[in-house]
Amino acid sequence: MRPLPLAACLALAAALPMAALTAQTPTSETAPAPAPTAAAPAATPAAQAAAPMTGNADKGRTLTYTCQGCHGITGYKNAYPNYHVPRIGGQSAEYLVNALTEYKKGARKHPTMQAQSESFSDQDIADIAAFLSTVK
Repeated sequence: MRPLPLAACLALAAALPMAALTAQTPTSETAPAPAPTAAAPAATPAAQAAAPMTGNADKGRTLTYTCQGCHGITGYKNAYPNYHVPRIGGQSAEYLVNALTEYKKGARKHPTMQAQSESFSDQDIADIAAFLSTVK
């Protein structure tokens, strides 16, 4: 087993029980119902899909620590299957968002990239793209 997936599984397993405990903790007090207010009209799903998320490069830097293992090494090639691993630093944010989203949805086929991207939220992907697009 490769160390990276193993480390990710261990980190997830360590975080999951604590989250499950806090989510199931009953409280003796219930929060009062919020006062009715005039709500702003909600954006249509088409408008929400058309509006790109703004990424946070600082958060993206933290999320890309695993990416550097393959994509940060010049001339690196995988042992099997044998192919060139592209350098992603400096790519456009739009390209990176599209690529990671396609891996997440299964439209692009690569087992490692699909596994990595499935754990990312849309905001995580925007943050990663914001950071990697600034790397030279």
